[in-house]
Amino acid sequence: MFLCCFGGGAQMKVLFAITEAEPFVKTGGLGEVGRYLPLALQEQGVEIRVILPQYSSIPLNYLQKMKTIKEFTVPLAWRNQYCGLKELKYEGIHYYFLDNEYYFRRSRCYGDGDEGEQYAYFSRAVLESIRYLPEFKPDIIHCHDWHTALVPLFLKAFYAQDTLYYNIKTLFTIHNLKYQGIFPREVREDVLGLSGELSSSAQLEFYGGVNFMKAGIMHSDQVTTVSPTYAREIQHPYFGEGLHGVIQGRKDSLLGILNGVPRPWPSPTLADKRENRMKLQEQLNFTNNEEIPILSMISRLVEQKGLDLLLHVLDEILALDIRLVVLGTGDAHYEERLQRFAEGYPGKLRVILGYQEELAHRIYAGADIFLMPSRFEPCGIAQMIAMSYGTIPIVRETGGLKDTVRPYSPISGEGNGFTFTDYNAHELLYAIQKAVEMFRNQKDTWQKLQENALSSDFSWNRSAAQYRDVYESLYYSS
Repeated sequence: MFLCCFGGGAQMKVLFAITEAEPFVKTGGLGEVGRYLPLALQEQGVEIRVILPQYSSIPLNYLQKMKTIKEFTVPLAWRNQYCGLKELKYEGIHYYFLDNEYYFRRSRCYGDGDEGEQYAYFSRAVLESIRYLPEFKPDIIHCHDWHTALVPLFLKAFYAQDTLYYNIKTLFTIHNLKYQGIFPREVREDVLGLSGELSSSAQLEFYGGVNFMKAGIMHSDQVTTVSPTYAREIQHPYFGEGLHGVIQGRKDSLLGILNGVPRPWPSPTLADKRENRMKLQEQLNFTNNEEIPILSMISRLVEQKGLDLLLHVLDEILALDIRLVVLGTGDAHYEERLQRFAEGYPGKLRVILGYQEELAHRIYAGADIFLMPSRFEPCGIAQMIAMSYGTIPIVRETGGLKDTVRPYSPISGEGNGFTFTDYNAHELLYAIQKAVEMFRNQKDTWQKLQENALSSDFSWNRSAAQYRDVYESLYYSS
């Protein structure tokens, strides 16, 4: 194991502030980051601990195993709110949970009307908790997305004169710039309790409101996002969601690091692929035919994911000799249109609304081609999961899709998928036609493409090594 030590032989200490961590709470990819990246960082020699809200939705068997470390109050403007700090060791990682029923006894993690106060409390409670963490003072607080974006600002505003907090550095990771934590102007004083220079409009203001993510970008010591291409894209208006100017101002401190995915175990082979394919056809009631490619899409059914492109050329796609399965849930008008297509093509298209983890992996494992024509995609994990099963992705060249899927070259034999450049339905259709033709008529080339996909390295260890380098750079910076 690589030991990441500083002068005197002490291990680097990192506190991971995040709102989701599988298996405790997961609404999307952030929950996987909260579980797998700390594990990989620990293997890299980082002393990593994770802190998150104690949501009431956490399974009872985990809640019952938590031990209370300390009860204290958290200042939040004119409020002094209760906080219970609890601990649970899971997979060798210390997880800390912040208990406050007013803020976290909810039917869902996000979307209630007081999210500004809810996650301002969480950010302040993270910092207060450092006083009580047993034998652990972080060198770096790694903050994830807008829910923790106030930590760097609060650290400067309220703890700069406290010797316990001297030399703590902050790293802020943008997982999806579209969601920024924007709230009314009144939040600045009534909830955040900020005054003076750090409360100025330049620090927080966003078109008359308060923007938490802006604060995280401006006040953290280092900013990362979840792919190198996305790091470049968000510096421009089309992808910058109104914050491109702020991000350009931090471009020298901005780095893109791809997320990873846990590999299936044992690692699939091409022989496994054939068996998985047969099982999927049986489950979906498709005709068992090795010559007909199975296309798949597992996605939230929203505009970001390229549903407009797919639906625009779906008749042409289904005119090919293919089978297509779509698994997901999202906007009602996309769900309804897909269901109408399924009724019109009963032997060729299966639309399954909702999400089932076991079925999703059966599709990843058994399909031949995976569609991900996103308008934008900060990182994306579905394309990486698909490739880990030898399923070939067709993606638009944006964000993490561009960084993980390299178009196949028949000359060099390199590449692991198919890509198209513009957000254009007929470019998607052409890429699908090209993939289907290779599947049917170039068997050796298709097998090479599958082997390339299976051998692609999307491990969390790769991501963790890059984060470890960032942590070291932060620690040694003045």
